[in-house]
Amino acid sequence: MTEDDRRRGRHETEEERADRMWGELIQEVRVAQTGVQILFGFLLTVVFYPKYGQLPDTDQHIYIVTVVLGACTTGALIGPVSLHRLVSGRRVKPRAVRLAARLTFLGLVLLLATMTSALLLILRVATHDTYVPWLVAAVVAWYLVCWFGLPLWARRRHTAGPENR
Repeated sequence: MTEDDRRRGRHETEEERADRMWGELIQEVRVAQTGVQILFGFLLTVVFYPKYGQLPDTDQHIYIVTVVLGACTTGALIGPVSLHRLVSGRRVKPRAVRLAARLTFLGLVLLLATMTSALLLILRVATHDTYVPWLVAAVVAWYLVCWFGLPLWARRRHTAGPENR
């Protein structure tokens, strides 16, 4: 067994690996996509409520930014599906998987921004207290730990050689 085999942990061709990784990626995208679509759908309805017109300009601007971020997030998370459909059968799956993974990561970053913006807007409307930015910062820190910190820690810990443990 070569060092590369030990690192990969599987005996698979590049195409088999791309097929497996594609399946895993699509499952991950399904989870994120559902949440984004529900959030985006709710965001689209806010402007039609009478209270929207009574919001201060700052809150209306935050709303607009939130909707645009939600649209961008939706685009990034649906992108891998379109990519797969357009390149299917063209023998470029390994490259398509890498590109789709980048789109998905971008979608997660945009989702973080969308959730932050939506939370800021909701808490500003629900309460006018000065602790709102602190609450938002705490939730963003939690997202960063859950979405990026722990996965990066696990990747580093479990892919490092024995000399780094």
